[in-house]
Amino acid sequence: MAPWLPIKNKYGVGWYCGYSLRNRAAQGIFPASLIRLKGAVVEQQGGPCASPRTEESVVPAEMPMVQEITTTLREWATIWKQLYVAGQTERYGQVKRMMQELMEQRSQLLSGTLPKDQLLRLRKEVTGKMDYGNKILALDLVVRDEDENILDPDRTSVISLFQAHRRAAQTLTQRIQEETSPQQRAPGHGTHGATSPSHNLYLCVRNFVCHIGEEAQLFMALYDPGEQRIISENYVIRWASTGVPQDIELLNNLKVVFTDLGSTDLKRERLFLVCQIIRVGRMDLRDSHSRKLSTGLRRPFGISVMDITDITKGTCDSDEDKQHFIPVHLAAADGDFLHNMIRKAVEGKDINHKGQGLWVSLKVLWGDLSQVRKDHPHLVDRSTAVARKLGYPEVIMPGDVRNDIYLTLVQGEFDKGNKKTQKNVEVTVCVCDEAGNVVQNVIHAGAGDSPTSHYCSVVYYQQRHQRWMETLKIAVPIEDVHRTHLRFTFRHRSSSDSKDRSERIFSMAFVRLMCPDGTTLRDGEHDLVLYKGDSKKLEDASAYLSLPSERNLSESKLLSGSSFRVSGATSGLAVSSRDSFQISTLVCSTKLTQNVNLLGLLKWRSKPSLLSGNLQKLMHVDGGEVIKFLQDTLDALFSIMMEHSETDVYDTLVFDALVFIVGLVADRKFQHFNTVLEAYIRQHFSATLAYKKLLSVLTQYVEQAGRGEPCEPLPRTFKALEYIFKFIVRSRRLFAQLYEGKEVAEFQCSLQRFFLALNQLMESPLEGPTLLSQGAALKYLPSILEDVFGIFDSSALGAVLRDFVGNLLPQRLLKQKLQSLTHIASSKAFQSHECRELVLQAALPILQELIQAGEEEDACIELLSSILEVLYQAQKSAEKLRARHKDRGNVELAQVKKHIQVILEQLLHTVNRRVIVLDRESPLRSHYVACMAAILSQMDKDHYSTYIQAFPSRPELMDFLMETFILFKDLIGKTVYPGDWMVMNMVQNREFLRAINHFATTLTEMFLSNSNFELQLWNNYFHLAVAFLTQDSLQLENFSPAKRNSILAKYGDMRATIGASIRDMWYSLGQRKIEFIPGMVGPILEMTLVPEPELRRSTIPIFFDMMLCEHRLTGSFSRFEDEILRRLDSEVEGGRGDEQYMQLFKSILLSCCQSHPELAKPGEDFVKLVSELLERLLDYRAVMNDENKTYSMSCTVNLLNFYKEIDRQAMYIRYLYKLKDLHISYENYTEGAYTLLLHARLLTWSEETNAAPVPGPHSPHLHTQRQLKEALYNQIIEYFDQGKMWEEAIHICKELAEQYESHVFDYEMLSDILQREAKFYEKILKVLRPSPDYFAVGYYGQGFPTFLRNKVFIYRGKEYERREDFEMQLLSPFPNAEKLKSTSPPGQDITDSPGQYIQCFTVQPAEEAKIRLKGQSIPEQITNFYKANHIQRFSYSRPFKRGPSDPDNEFANMWIERTTFRTAYPLPGILRWFVVTSTETIIISPLQNAIETMMKTNEKIMSEINRHQNDPSLPINPLSMLLNGIVDPAVMGGFVKYEKAFFQESYIQEHPEDGVNIEKLKDLIAWQIPLLAEGIRIHGQKVTEDLRPFHERMEQCFEQLRAKVESQYGMREMMFFEDRRSGRPRSIAWVPDWDRLSYTGARQVLWWRVLVVPSHHPQPSLLSPPHSPLPQVLLPPPQSSTLPPSLYAKCISGVRPARPPRWPCPYEGHGGETPHVQLPGSPGHCCHLSHPLLSPKPPLWGSAMDGAGAWLSAAAPNDAPAGPWHSPAPPSPAVPHLSQSPHSTEAPPTPKPAPRPSESEDHRNERKENRSSSIFGPRRQDPRQSISELPEPKDEKWRLSCNISESSLSSDGKQPPPSRAAAGAQPRTAGSSLSPTGFGGRVKSASKLPPLPRKFSPAVYETFLEQSDAAAGGKASTSPTVDGNKSPKSPPLPPPKSKRLSQL
Repeated sequence: MAPWLPIKNKYGVGWYCGYSLRNRAAQGIFPASLIRLKGAVVEQQGGPCASPRTEESVVPAEMPMVQEITTTLREWATIWKQLYVAGQTERYGQVKRMMQELMEQRSQLLSGTLPKDQLLRLRKEVTGKMDYGNKILALDLVVRDEDENILDPDRTSVISLFQAHRRAAQTLTQRIQEETSPQQRAPGHGTHGATSPSHNLYLCVRNFVCHIGEEAQLFMALYDPGEQRIISENYVIRWASTGVPQDIELLNNLKVVFTDLGSTDLKRERLFLVCQIIRVGRMDLRDSHSRKLSTGLRRPFGISVMDITDITKGTCDSDEDKQHFIPVHLAAADGDFLHNMIRKAVEGKDINHKGQGLWVSLKVLWGDLSQVRKDHPHLVDRSTAVARKLGYPEVIMPGDVRNDIYLTLVQGEFDKGNKKTQKNVEVTVCVCDEAGNVVQNVIHAGAGDSPTSHYCSVVYYQQRHQRWMETLKIAVPIEDVHRTHLRFTFRHRSSSDSKDRSERIFSMAFVRLMCPDGTTLRDGEHDLVLYKGDSKKLEDASAYLSLPSERNLSESKLLSGSSFRVSGATSGLAVSSRDSFQISTLVCSTKLTQNVNLLGLLKWRSKPSLLSGNLQKLMHVDGGEVIKFLQDTLDALFSIMMEHSETDVYDTLVFDALVFIVGLVADRKFQHFNTVLEAYIRQHFSATLAYKKLLSVLTQYVEQAGRGEPCEPLPRTFKALEYIFKFIVRSRRLFAQLYEGKEVAEFQCSLQRFFLALNQLMESPLEGPTLLSQGAALKYLPSILEDVFGIFDSSALGAVLRDFVGNLLPQRLLKQKLQSLTHIASSKAFQSHECRELVLQAALPILQELIQAGEEEDACIELLSSILEVLYQAQKSAEKLRARHKDRGNVELAQVKKHIQVILEQLLHTVNRRVIVLDRESPLRSHYVACMAAILSQMDKDHYSTYIQAFPSRPELMDFLMETFILFKDLIGKTVYPGDWMVMNMVQNREFLRAINHFATTLTEMFLSNSNFELQLWNNYFHLAVAFLTQDSLQLENFSPAKRNSILAKYGDMRATIGASIRDMWYSLGQRKIEFIPGMVGPILEMTLVPEPELRRSTIPIFFDMMLCEHRLTGSFSRFEDEILRRLDSEVEGGRGDEQYMQLFKSILLSCCQSHPELAKPGEDFVKLVSELLERLLDYRAVMNDENKTYSMSCTVNLLNFYKEIDRQAMYIRYLYKLKDLHISYENYTEGAYTLLLHARLLTWSEETNAAPVPGPHSPHLHTQRQLKEALYNQIIEYFDQGKMWEEAIHICKELAEQYESHVFDYEMLSDILQREAKFYEKILKVLRPSPDYFAVGYYGQGFPTFLRNKVFIYRGKEYERREDFEMQLLSPFPNAEKLKSTSPPGQDITDSPGQYIQCFTVQPAEEAKIRLKGQSIPEQITNFYKANHIQRFSYSRPFKRGPSDPDNEFANMWIERTTFRTAYPLPGILRWFVVTSTETIIISPLQNAIETMMKTNEKIMSEINRHQNDPSLPINPLSMLLNGIVDPAVMGGFVKYEKAFFQESYIQEHPEDGVNIEKLKDLIAWQIPLLAEGIRIHGQKVTEDLRPFHERMEQCFEQLRAKVESQYGMREMMFFEDRRSGRPRSIAWVPDWDRLSYTGARQVLWWRVLVVPSHHPQPSLLSPPHSPLPQVLLPPPQSSTLPPSLYAKCISGVRPARPPRWPCPYEGHGGETPHVQLPGSPGHCCHLSHPLLSPKPPLWGSAMDGAGAWLSAAAPNDAPAGPWHSPAPPSPAVPHLSQSPHSTEAPPTPKPAPRPSESEDHRNERKENRSSSIFGPRRQDPRQSISELPEPKDEKWRLSCNISESSLSSDGKQPPPSRAAAGAQPRTAGSSLSPTGFGGRVKSASKLPPLPRKFSPAVYETFLEQSDAAAGGKASTSPTVDGNKSPKSPPLPPPKSKRLSQL
């Protein structure tokens, strides 16, 4: 719920009125109980009466950080939901976690209970999390100061903003890299490690599982296998025998931190965590308890090792919750020293640990110990043990006080003496004073353990050579070190307690901790002397302290023999030469030194004679030793200097020593001692005369180097110059305080002398040491300015610095010079305007020269940035000062402006040109642009004016303005900053806007008059201003509310400002406007499309001004119109423009046009044109990016239609290819082909060049229209092939073949295209091609786009697409749409509603079958194509009931409402759908519905029969279901329902007008019987034995059904034909319309044989047997034809003529080469061939069939010649004699036909053009398409059939009537019946029921149904024939046609 803000007024009791902060237009009143009042600051810019929606600004009274969190959470929430919807689960979860953490931290901030340090830490965490989240969510980068406050661009310089953006971006990028690739992060170089010199390893021991049986001690430490030594203190855990720590409080709290690890430690090649396990108890675990055993022995048990290199290097995660298991390696033998076991284990393999080991957790922590405790209090607390590194850390902290001496028992070798076996040696260590007393509790075995007074080593069993490698820490107070020593006693330990008690110390060794010279025991190994003697003497300090403790070379030679007494009998001790013992020590102390030279310096007064030597030796002392005694050493040096103030003997030595010490402090290892040194200078330094000596020696060195003499100490001196001057200045001030300011002049002169010497050094051209000294001076001199500025005159200092830089040779040390100037500019001295002015005199020329040359650009940018930053701060300080002291502030401000002017004049143009020259990818470009913006930000109006006037000539000024405009436009179009640097971009825009407006004033003042007008300059200004206005960063509508409000509050809407400037500048042009037309039309259009209403209202009138200007000059505005139409397309497609713009454009321009009569009509037309285009473009853009591209295609078609109407061919073609690409992306290859065909139709077969540009990769290589059209045709053929539209591909192939054959004569290409064409013919017959379904879709309601609203479309479905899937896809773009369940058109309440309603249902193609396909025996693969393609009419039948309902027979009142839809264009086309242009609804009666149902059923039966005949391998199940459903109708009842409904007398009497239809229905029922018979015959051949009972049942039912039907409706007989082209099986064919058939392409000559069926016999006696090879054909009766008596006699007698005569066929489609059969004497009648390759067109045969009684068969010889087209009266053939025998086979001769004339070229061209179809008009169907071009058959024998009624000849021998009409008028004779449907075959009376023949005649069903309809409608028109008889009219003769020459 949006937060609501209450207004001050309260309405009534308990109510508030408020508005939403997110949508201020949403207002309302709310109960007070729902309102929570929060503190806020309300700012009203327009006063108290201002509207709250526009002027009121509400700022919550919360801390800024809380407000920022709230804003961030709201912004993230929107994106968070989008991530969920997009399925980005990982990022979704990440954002969710961050939001939850932010909400928790926001609560902590609001609580107000956090202490200051925790609050600061929390703020850093919060800001880091928000910045990180903004980065990964691609939101704007937020820049902050050191206190985590957001930087205010109004109070921050451009340079500071830029640098803050860079730092923030780098930090975030580094963090993201760490988050995504932790394994690539270097150790210690992350966000923590980069700032921390110290690293720590946290260790937590979770558990220790090991079967020991005694107490144990665990010593854990870090181990370097490379050095084979332990590098840290031990962490000691004492483990009880019960399996828990001895200190039960440490249970689950065994934690330690290994500290002081430096980066070198983490970079070690390998690092291990090792654990030495020592058991404490008896000698051998196997010893039994039968005797008393010695206890308390420390015996080796085993070790554990773990490689932690990956953890320390950061290549794997270190998590305190992750546990690692470390197995235990057990000591297997007595000689297994633990240290040797560790060395072997780190190189060994896995062992069988049997579950024994440690479970530990590890984590790397950064920072010193105090920081770690702050950052990780839950891990490291006061109880956590701390194990330090053995040695000093990389960085020694000043407060780190240590006094640790690490002792390691290395090894020893002991002789067995008088024992039989080797000794079990135990070493005991203690610290004793000079009296021999043991110092208590100074020995530490490790961290986590209590200190002890004695330490006992591990006991190894019977080993001569012992190797312990045990390390312990000795912590003796510093004051006791000089009088203490370490004593080592050696004792044999026995396993028996009694023997063990009797063992005494057999040897002793000792070593002093401090040497006699006062230094501490040296580090390293010590070979100690072992003494033996009385045990009491061995522990008597007075007896051994005077003896030597370590062996040396001479002693080793001396003692090489046997034991001897050292001091005579008094000591009682002897040296054991056979035994040896070595230890190793390491001193880590900040108070003890091991260096004698340093000690001599500190105590210099004791030996003054050695002072010079000690001072010189100080430079060779280790730095760590010096730093430890830093204060003492400095005190000693300055005391030497002060006590020898009268002489300069030691001045140089002390100076060099001081330089050495300062140099040490500068080292990284001791960098933290800078503060110690500075604290010493401030608090402890007191040498008042030191400045004289220091300055004297310093000047002496510089002068020496200036003279070219070698001065080796000078580079080191310059490195220490900062602290040298700190000592000098501090000493001078102490002197001045002590002596009240005396010797000021002398001091100034000394400084002047030093600077003079320094400047002389800079002038030297010498190389070598002098060059090095100059570089050092440049580097380190700026560091003294902070101290010198306070005691030296600023003007003099400025002159010194100017000369210091200026004296250096120009090309010498450029980079160092610039870096030195940068440090000078950052110093306090540069803030003084006197010093700054002088330094700028030296710096600016250098900058200008180097920037122009492009040298040392990084250093130049850094220097320029520093100067600009100082000037910004000075300007702000001066403004603040002016607020307090106006006069002083004005003076200060004037000085700053003066310096800005100097920089402006010298560098602005230089920087601009450098930005232009640099590559776009150069990283320096952004730095230069930031400097340029910084200069512009500090310029005021006076600066601009002065700068413009400073140009010496107008051409130079014009060049500057041109460069600036071009540069600004380039920077605006392709910003140098990342897209998330919103603040930086807005600040740059603000400065650019100020500059553009100032330069616009310059244009109007200096470049507008006729003599000074510069067209290109003005043009650049307009383009720049428009680019500025339309840039993405200013389009506030695209931003979130928070970002938009932030920009408006801080910067305002800059678009309004620049838009007003553009408008004013345009109108100021006057008569010059025409020069900007049409060039400025596009930019102005781009500006007006910005969605800002006020801007649009103020700038759209510019269009009318352009129209008016062009119209007054040329009489029209065609150039303006062409340009705006062209640009409008690209702009709207790019996302600009909306309906509001369209309305504003229309209203503003219409009102402007109406005010000018000359533009009223053309202006109105123009506005209408643009509005229509805008409407289409907006519709297109609205759906362009939808996932469902369906509606994109519709809008694309609308656009290309529009461009075609207005004759913009280039745009038309552009959208054609857009549509094609859409189709291909959705695999709509057919539609893509039709789309390309539209372009191809625009081209001609000529060599003309292509006028319009063609998209696509192939277009540049296609120069002529012929080349392009050929390429398009090939692409179209490919698409048609992929879309399985091979018929269409064949048409294109034919046209290409024509070109290859007859025009370009490229026979190779002709061969290829003909082969492709042949492949397509083959695919038509062999490749499965399912017919698509068609769906009607209606979009109702005002919620749809205009191109869909309240319209109905017919969609062409894809292969096998179900309606459910189609509906789901249809509804996906409209999730809120409601699907209508009714198929009837909705009412007005639906169409006018604001919602969305979709109606979808399946429709059927309603086109009539193609004329030339009727009456042919054509494979269904061919006919099915034409049934489902090229369709423009579709129907939908909706059943309903009318009248009384009959529950037993629903067919009696089943009416059909049939709606026919007509689409704008046929389908398929360039879309998969087209809009419905008209609808027609008719009502079909129940009887008509029954007729249609019966026809469809018969068609289905016939189709199944043909399918099984053509393919015997088909499964039988569909045929079984079909036949059984008809012969045994268990559910629907079959046609019995029709009989009950329509054949009753009551129905016939009530509906006398249905008599014909009733007869037709009866005829259909009768004709179903022979079809079923053939189907059952096929079924019987294919049925399996399992289904044989089912088949027999079906035969039984069929016999009953046939008996019933034939008894009531007569018997029908059908005869099949066989296709003998390639062994095809027999089939039954449909002939829908014989009088309109037109087929070409077959060459057939028929032979005839006649079969006569007597009228008195129920069935023919001479039926052809099943194996008869001769085809059969139905002939007309003799009355209706001119059949000669002789031939007819032979027909009736069954004698076949030798050969029938042939005449040319006068009907369209035959041609001279087409075979045909025509009866002698009957030129008006032609045969009908039932095959797609034979195309005769005979007249209607109705009259011929009514009385015919003869069956005629014919066969065609292969050599039959063709007849001519135009023979109107062929010659009469020879007529056979009637006296011939009925069985004679003699045939009459056949006359030769006339030759056929060739087809003209015009006819050929006309035929080719007619093949194409256009989307913009009705599709013209050429009767010769596709089917007429099929290949010729191999077998020319055809089986034909004719229908003759059984009563064709009357009993008296008279012929039947000459026509159907005449036959229908006469009464029928008994025993005969005429089929009302005219269906061919034999019709028998119901009284005679002969058995079915074995063969069916191929009478064609549909044709006779149509003929019966014609007969029912009226009498057929007749015309006299040759013999005077009447016959149906023949169609007029078509013009002659011929095939191509290539096809002949």
